[in-house]
Amino acid sequence: MDTFLQHLFSSQEEELYILDCLSYLMIFMALVTFLALLVENVPYGRYSDRKFGFPVSARVAWFIQELPALVVPLALVLWTSASKTVHLPNQLLLTMYFCHYIQRSLIYPFLIRGGKPTPFASFALAFVFCIYNGYLQVRYLSHYAEFPSDWVTHPCFISGTCLWLFGWIINIHSDHILRNLRAPGETGYKIPRGGMFLYISGANFLGEILEWAGFALAGHSIHSVAFAFFTCIILSSRAVAHHKWYLTKFEDYPKSRKALIPFVF
Repeated sequence: MDTFLQHLFSSQEEELYILDCLSYLMIFMALVTFLALLVENVPYGRYSDRKFGFPVSARVAWFIQELPALVVPLALVLWTSASKTVHLPNQLLLTMYFCHYIQRSLIYPFLIRGGKPTPFASFALAFVFCIYNGYLQVRYLSHYAEFPSDWVTHPCFISGTCLWLFGWIINIHSDHILRNLRAPGETGYKIPRGGMFLYISGANFLGEILEWAGFALAGHSIHSVAFAFFTCIILSSRAVAHHKWYLTKFEDYPKSRKALIPFVF
């Protein structure tokens, strides 16, 4: 794979410049997406619409679209020089990344119960994004990221790691609650209860936002910040849309529950 990358880039300086450009492009895409989401919900799940392409099974879509976020980074770590992986901060940040995507691509899809099909356009965009972001995050961490020797004891790294772990736990627990809303054979939507759902409608979304915010704080780079910003834009929009939908769908929906931030928003 080193040979392939050497054909793509004339030097390491050029590749690092491209990685920086991809980060700024991701921030720009997040802003454009924010404007688009003001008029149209992300077309998946309860908001699926055939105008965005033929439907793909939810389980198949999740597995295939998330897999590049694991396969591409694994190839970058295992089949390139990956010179920075000998350093502890890089190892720990890569561990955060892989923990999320091993669960998301190899475990989560097979736990899905039913689930509405995903329009092909949404599936394809998610697939491309996972390739894009997988390369961006892991190539930088495995080959270019340099941290001070005492970075793992720095307040930014410690607080970022704790925030990532807190978000990861919230995300997994919230998904567990959502999966178990219906008994076998049941259909239709129910009000999620328990965990962070006591306070907000988008508990699973908040968990993932916190994960990547912590990752960005610990990683301290434009590359991780761009990913955290993009995630926040997409998932906060979903949380708000879900909250409005729940309020419309259920007359007994808890009025004290917020969309994304407990007691605030």
